[in-house]
Parts: sequence; C-alpha cells; structure tokens
Amino acid sequence: MAGNGSVTRRRFLGIAAGATVAGLSACSALKRPAQGQGSSAPEGGAGSSEEPKIDLKEFAALELDMDAWSFDAQNGCWYQLGIPYCTKPATESYESLAIFVPGAYLTGEKHGRAYRCTVADDATVGSFTPATAPVVMPINSANFEAQACPTSYSYEGIGRYLAAGLVYVYAGFRGRSSTVESGSSEMIAGGAPWALVDLKAAVRYLRYNKDLLPCDTDQVYTFGYGGGGGVSACLGAMGDAPVFDDYLASIGAATHDGVEGAALSDALAGSASWSPLLSFDRADAAYEWMMGQFSDEGDRAEGTWTRLLSADLAAAYGKQLNDLALVDADGNPLSLDAAEDGSYVSGTYYDYIIKLVEDSATAFLSQTSFPYTYTPPLGGTPTFPGDPNLTAANEAAEGTAAETASTDVDAAGADADGEAVVAAPTVVGVTQVQSTVFDSIESYVGTLNGDARWLTYNSRQQMADVTDLWSFVAACRPATRGVGAYDSYDRSTVVNQLFGIGDESTLHFDATMAELVAGQRNRYREATGWQEIYVSDWGGDLVKKDSFGIDMATRTQMSDPLAYLSDHYESCGTSKVAPHWRINTGLFSSETPLVSEVNLALALAAYDGVGDVALNCVWGASGGLAEQAGNATDNLISWVTSCVKPKDK
Repeated sequence: MAGNGSVTRRRFLGIAAGATVAGLSACSALKRPAQGQGSSAPEGGAGSSEEPKIDLKEFAALELDMDAWSFDAQNGCWYQLGIPYCTKPATESYESLAIFVPGAYLTGEKHGRAYRCTVADDATVGSFTPATAPVVMPINSANFEAQACPTSYSYEGIGRYLAAGLVYVYAGFRGRSSTVESGSSEMIAGGAPWALVDLKAAVRYLRYNKDLLPCDTDQVYTFGYGGGGGVSACLGAMGDAPVFDDYLASIGAATHDGVEGAALSDALAGSASWSPLLSFDRADAAYEWMMGQFSDEGDRAEGTWTRLLSADLAAAYGKQLNDLALVDADGNPLSLDAAEDGSYVSGTYYDYIIKLVEDSATAFLSQTSFPYTYTPPLGGTPTFPGDPNLTAANEAAEGTAAETASTDVDAAGADADGEAVVAAPTVVGVTQVQSTVFDSIESYVGTLNGDARWLTYNSRQQMADVTDLWSFVAACRPATRGVGAYDSYDRSTVVNQLFGIGDESTLHFDATMAELVAGQRNRYREATGWQEIYVSDWGGDLVKKDSFGIDMATRTQMSDPLAYLSDHYESCGTSKVAPHWRINTGLFSSETPLVSEVNLALALAAYDGVGDVALNCVWGASGGLAEQAGNATDNLISWVTSCVKPKDK
C-alpha cells in the first residue's frame, strides 16, 4: 500500500504506464482489462485458437419497434412505455423502460393508435441534434426501493429535460429486497447488486438500438438522491466490470450488437448524485468517526456496549482512511494521525474536511443577504419525473394540498441583542413549518455557536473560520442514526435488507463490525446491552453467498465505487469509469457521514481518465436536492449540457 510519501503507488504506476497504456488508469495497468477495454483475442499469437462465433440475431427481440411510438401533440413529446430491456427478465414489471423524446427529433406517420417514426436528422433542440442528444436516466430509489417501469404517461416534469434537447429514459429495476411478483409464486431476487445489474442491462439496450434512437447513446448520464445517488455513483464507477457478467447473462442482457457483433458497453458518460449512500464496507465506521464518537446520547450513552463499539469503529475508520491513500489536488497525501488513546482526530485529512466546511460557510455568508429567513424543508424524499403513479403516491403521502408561508420579520423584529426571531407561521392545508429570521450575520453565527465559539466570519475579507470540526458536527449535523448506522445489531436498517439473500431478507454485511464484536467481546460483555449472540449473528451472515456463489465481501465491494478507484482493492482498474461527475451534499445532513462523498470525489479526481469532478458541499442544507443556488433540475440539465462536447465532423 502507498504510504504518506510524496509518490503514491497510484502515481508511480501512472508514470510507469503512461507511455504505453494510454487511457487506462494507473491501477488498471497491472490488472486484466475490463470488457471492451482490451483485445478479445487469446494470447499465444495468431492462429493459436479461433474466436467464438457470434450470433448476430441473439438479441433480435430487443430491437426497438419504430412502429410503436405514441405522441403527445400538445407538448410535443414522443414516447414508448413498457419496453423490455433484456431477453430473460426475472420480472417484466421492473426490467423494462420508458423512452421520452423531444417532438422535433422524430417524424411520424400514424397507423392505428400508434405512429411509425423515423429520425429527423436535421432537427435541432437547444444545442443538440438527434445525433448528439445525451440521455438522462433518473434513479428514484432514496432507500434502495425498487423502481417500476411507468404504466401510464405524464408529461409533468419531463418537459424541462426535453426542451433542452435531452432524451429522458426511465428504466425500472429491482430494489433492496427479494419479492414475489403479483400472480406468481416464484421468488424474484432482490438486493445488491440487482439494481445495478438491471440498470446496466438498460444502458446496453440503448446501445443495442443506437442506430434507431434519436440520441447519442455514448452520452448516458444517471442521477439520483440518497440510495439512488449511491446507485448512480456505482454505475459511474463500474462500467463493464467483469464481476457483473454472470448476473447480466442470467437476465439476457445484450452483450453485442446485431450488425457487426461488436461488444456493448454499460459504461456511463456521467454520474450525478445528491447525498449518495455508498461505500458500506466503511460507512458504519465513517459515521462514528464523523458524528458518533462525540455523542453521549441513545446508543452512545455512558456504560453501554454500543458506546464502546462507537469508539472502536471511529478508530477503525482512521486505519481504513489511511489505507485508501487519498491525495488532494496537489498530490499531497491525506491521512489521519493516531493519538495516544488510539483515536484519529487530527491529520491532513482532518484539515481537508475543515477546509471544505469553511469554504462552504464562506460561500453562504458572503452571498446571503441579511435579514435572512431560514425555512426548514418539508418532509418526504425527492421524486424525479417519469412515473405518474410514483408521483401521485408521493404527493398523497406528503400532503401536496399543504402550502406554507412565514410572516416576514424585518430587522426591527429582532430583539435588542440582535438574536434570531422565530416568525409565527401562516399555514394552509395540513403541513406546518416554522421559519427563523436572522437579523444579521452576527446573530446567525452567534446562534450556531451557542456556548462554543467555533465559527467566526470576517466581513471585510469575506472569509469564515471553523476552529473545531467536532463543534461544527455537534451544532449542525449531530448523530441521528444509532451505532451501526447501516448495519444495525438487530439487522433493522434498509441496508441490512439490501444485503439480504433470497428469503433471508435482512443480513449483516459489515466485516469491521463482525471483527470488533468477535475480538472485543470480553470488553463489550462488561457493559450494558451486550448479547453473546451478536458474535454468531455477524459471523454467520458474513459467510453466506448468493445464488451465484458471490460472498458478502464481494457484494459490499460491488456497492462501493472506491473498490474500482483505489489501489487498496484488487478490483481497481477492472472497470470503465465515467469521465464526468457531480456530487452534491447538504452539510447539515445527519443521514450520511459526509466523508463518504468526500472520499469518492478525492478518489475520482486522482483517477486517470476522469475529466471533471464537482463536489458541492451546501451550507445549511440538511437533505433533499441540495444546491448552492438555483434549481436542482435546471442545474442538472446545465451540467449535462456542459459535459457533452460536439463530435469531430
């Protein structure tokens, strides 16, 4: 492993391989090429063996029916729903997709209830043509739930994407749990890595039909929030990773085109995410390092075994972080230093996190006009358009009849000491929120500081200073998840479900926690709440394999983008990594440990072939589609548009 010297293993390999292996990452230089990255001819010279014959009609059933288009004349949208994207789907409800196309891109002739369409080659929408239009794919799965293909059409929300010239593809996929489809008694596999498998198959479907579709299928961008953001990140990092081959073959995902037999790739052009949930082999430790270790409430109360576990996990994260050998933009190693008590609460990595927080605070305080009104976001999870059934369900759950407003309080409304004033809410419907009005920067900063002066702001220099990361955490993102934030001791989290197998719907998966409960049981049993069964629970679950014989360690790595970006993992270099990345996270969120998103951005920035990585840490945002300014949809569309470069003529 690379240490803390000025030349990491990644840098050394990159220098050594740069002259001969153009386009491959440093860590891939010593690994076998991923599918589509190298020659398929066997070693041993010409004539050593014959290449297997390819059946050009093997996936003919997946050819897009150009006679089956529907047209929304009022809004100018062509669409098809319920298109199977693999030849042996385990579930047609989920393993199918819908395509939405700008009206100008196709010319249609009506026959019966449908249209027979051809591509209008000379059309232009926004800055794109049918030959250059990128594809965007939403992932509506905040908690790793399944996403069904829409069964009915709605233009609501899609228009902004189509108006910009993008093609919108809404693909179904399986969720975190196995299930039995309606009308059947057969168990349909769910959990990791099936969502990735299904979406990879959907991308391959698009490329199988590249000569029919009015878009550039090389330019596919996924986006999601929470769990969906994690899936988007995995898709971006794991293009053509061979570990998925058997899974893809089992559902009949296309492997080659029907013209020349050329291999089909599932690699992306770009991945966008908001507060992504990912890297579950480190996530529990990361949560304790970032937020849990300084809490003394709930699971972390004095005298409990879970408080001891919290401290041990936080220390384990320090070692895990150092193993990743991350570097900053200048190539300087980022690491954590071990203190005498075994904790890791200082080092260049700690300083880097502090700087991110400071920069975000500076951007917010220098760009915000005071008096400033803060309104907490309404509950619920973001929903991307495409499926009117999902939209209707979310609206019913969140009570869309409710609209909220706050009574404006101007500067005179603050008290004599300039403290924040809470405005009485004006409520319509069933939802109620309270808005807090801050008279000045001083009152805002003073409220955050409380009794500890950890944040200061120099108005003349327009610069914030954060003196203590842990005070920031206590004030702005305290731990709200228990110890074992993702792999709970009672297997009760959605991520425990994600790693279930068949009818064992929820399983342990965190090897670090398994090692700790086994190795530290003598300490833990002296505290309250400990049960000896925890040792066998974790140990027994981690040796279980899925129907393909894949063990739990491999499945967790198949849900961790860094397993394909960091030299610490053998799988590094076995995939094609997307060149364009956008990662947004709310700094006041307690759902993710922040460092997971930061580590992803750092690993991507150091990876050969990645063109750009935008990490946006949004001050004051606690969840949802956090943006520093503007609208999330408009910002996403602008980002995709900026990533697509015109092809050479």
